[in-house]
Amino acid sequence: MGNIYKEGENRKQQMFFPPSIDEYVSQDNPVRAIEAYVEILDMKKLGFTKAALGNAEGQPAYHPKLLLKIYIYGYLNKIRSSRKLETEIKRNIEMMWLCSNLKPSYKTIADFRKENSKPLKEVFREFVLLCKEIDLIDGELVAVDGAFLRANASKNQLITTKTVAKDLQAIDAKIEEYLKSLEFVDASEKREKNIIPPKDDFAGMKQRKAKLEKDLALLEEMGVTQYNRTDPDAKLMIKPAHNLMAYNVQIAVDSKYKFIVATDVSSDTNDYGKLYDMAIAAKEVSKNNACTIVADAGYYSAKGIKACDDANIDVYVPVPDKYRQQRERGYFIADQFTYDKAYDCYICPAHQKLTNSFIFNIKPNGTKHYFYRAGSKTCGRCMLREQCIPAKTAYKKITHSEYADTVERHKIKMRTQEAKANIKQRASLAEHPFGTIKRTLGWDHFLVRGKQKVSGENALIMLTYNFKRVLGLVGTDLFQKLIKAILKGNIEAIKKEIAEYIACFRLYFDDFLGLFRFLGLMEKKALYT
Repeated sequence: MGNIYKEGENRKQQMFFPPSIDEYVSQDNPVRAIEAYVEILDMKKLGFTKAALGNAEGQPAYHPKLLLKIYIYGYLNKIRSSRKLETEIKRNIEMMWLCSNLKPSYKTIADFRKENSKPLKEVFREFVLLCKEIDLIDGELVAVDGAFLRANASKNQLITTKTVAKDLQAIDAKIEEYLKSLEFVDASEKREKNIIPPKDDFAGMKQRKAKLEKDLALLEEMGVTQYNRTDPDAKLMIKPAHNLMAYNVQIAVDSKYKFIVATDVSSDTNDYGKLYDMAIAAKEVSKNNACTIVADAGYYSAKGIKACDDANIDVYVPVPDKYRQQRERGYFIADQFTYDKAYDCYICPAHQKLTNSFIFNIKPNGTKHYFYRAGSKTCGRCMLREQCIPAKTAYKKITHSEYADTVERHKIKMRTQEAKANIKQRASLAEHPFGTIKRTLGWDHFLVRGKQKVSGENALIMLTYNFKRVLGLVGTDLFQKLIKAILKGNIEAIKKEIAEYIACFRLYFDDFLGLFRFLGLMEKKALYT
């Protein structure tokens, strides 16, 4: 009886016509798409280091295109460490093909990511423009959102004004206790070992206090309340479950096929003040003058909304409830006071006037807030006083923003059905990419330090997300045809083919989904019959 198992080739058997590396990589392998796209980039124009070397002495450098290919492949396959990438180059047949069997060291790979922050952001922008060129982005509705991505910094290296002051107070208390124990011993002339702390402990306490005072002086000199020695640009971000050293990553997601059209990184611990910057970036890259932006309540800013209105950007941002506590206490809220523009005054629920005091307060973002107040006698004899102000408050005071007209128009717009429909879409558009980035792809933290370098890695993350999405949408073969069409200057023909391919795919998917739902209904019907 013959052998029933398949036998492999003899590893030591020589072959007259050995297969090439290219034969090991199928035509629809994503590495071919990476190769095709990176090869059409002008690395010198994008600003990559070592992109335009002359007759350099010594060993030749690795081309920036090679290193960019390595990183795109690595991020697509959840490999971000430069050491792991070096290992993959030596054992992974796809990487061997992509690198033409070149083997850059981990340090060369790591330095490329650290030194090319700005060029990486330019590559991200170029890819978004390519998606726009083939009609995968329309900019009609763009959702903006932010998320905390962990920094490459430890909380153990964080110093804050609050914790330093607390530790100083504790050290002072220990030193005072030590000195009191010495006074007690001197008075009683009894030197018991259990009472007197060792001298080394006292010296350590003094050193600790000196270090804390130095940390506090550093914070005061820098004008900040927190500082991380590992990564000074990273900040302590507060989340419901835990606190972490992180950066605030912003994205703008187009509604057509959910591509990320704009991204940014900041050290701010909230999204306030980010609306206009993200909106204008999304509008510029999508080239849509009728762009609509939707964001959550964290982005609400009267100044930002006014700036978007002036730029002809239609924004939908929920108005946060700032008067909940007043309402719960039974007091009148500001919305119940009517502003009379003709006489520049407010009319209270008791039909009394609150006049402009011509005193204003400038907020940190530069917005002026004017104060309107009623007379103390008017409020003193008012029948509705208990529903308006506390007993110890002499008169009612209301602040009036310089953007009050913008706020009022926005409140009216947010009550419309269109606003409610747009807000409903926001979560599925903007939060889905972060879920994919953090959980599916495993990019929940940065490997580099410093805001500039982090911005470069963030651009690489978002570029790879979009790249993966394009390949999932049009496929590797059609993407390669697109690159060839770009080189020949005949992109219109391929645009039509891409549109037909996507339409066919979506029709097939809708039919499959309909069949799946039908089978589900039939199964439910069978259970109840």
